[in-house]
Amino acid sequence: MLRKTIAVASAAGLALTLGPVLEPAQAVPTVRTAHTAAAEVAAACALVVGSFNQTWGQNREVVTATAPPTEGVVLSTPNIYQAPFGIGSTPTTFSETPMTGGRTARVGKLVISGYLYDSSAIVRSDGSLVRGSNVLKKYGGGWSGKRFVVQARYKASAASKPSRTTLYAQDTSGRFGRWTDLGTGFRNTGYVGGLSTMKAFALIATTATYDLFLVNNRAGGLYTLKIPATSPLKPVATPVRTTSWQRFEKMTAAPCGTGSTVLAQDQDNGSYYVYAVGHANGTSTAIRNLGKVTLNWGDFDRFRFAPAYDPLNGG
Repeated sequence: MLRKTIAVASAAGLALTLGPVLEPAQAVPTVRTAHTAAAEVAAACALVVGSFNQTWGQNREVVTATAPPTEGVVLSTPNIYQAPFGIGSTPTTFSETPMTGGRTARVGKLVISGYLYDSSAIVRSDGSLVRGSNVLKKYGGGWSGKRFVVQARYKASAASKPSRTTLYAQDTSGRFGRWTDLGTGFRNTGYVGGLSTMKAFALIATTATYDLFLVNNRAGGLYTLKIPATSPLKPVATPVRTTSWQRFEKMTAAPCGTGSTVLAQDQDNGSYYVYAVGHANGTSTAIRNLGKVTLNWGDFDRFRFAPAYDPLNGG
């Protein structure tokens, strides 16, 4: 069967230290400012959620950021992958590109048996797989022991080619690394320690000069982690909230105006919460808890289906 293994990192780091167990994230009060008011209008925003299912394929469902959130019909695509297939590090995003005849191309990166792959497939409007379209492209090895793989791709416009494609991954020991797309493969452009207390990394902004993550730690803190595109790798952490976010093992974000719609996953009890997060502004960042969604289909890690042009403007 498909499998997802997440190891808990153990070292301390980056002054984001462990603390007492605190109340869950729904207790966080909503903070509103004039600057972020427009970004909080989440009714028209949505996050397209994916997962790996037990029929060796993918499920897809639209979660709309109303209050409470609304869930669409689950679209299931079986038989994309072949058994036995152990997926070690699943992605946070698969891109979707519309094609003729109501078909859609899906592409995303994942790790299988220590190798990085591009996973691509073409699906019809009913979710069925176009026969022979499911392809795995292998990159180099050395990707064992990764908790996640995040791709950040910056495009200046829908018509332009990506000017920067970067992969980020965290080892199970907490070491955080960056890789740059050279066109023929990926080259490591730095590692940094001190992030072992961090649990979930949601990409909320990509620009020509930096990427920005929303991250939580095991002490309950919520932070933004700004990573300049320059070398050496030097993340900058800024507090957003100080308590009650420790319960989430994974967060997935989609753009919503100049803010983000965030799906936060508590794997211990199978709970999923949807948040409207305003444009990142430290502790003044507006956050609204929209409520829970069930997402009880599939039993493998959730990710996001995103358009090919995906301007993330959350910070």
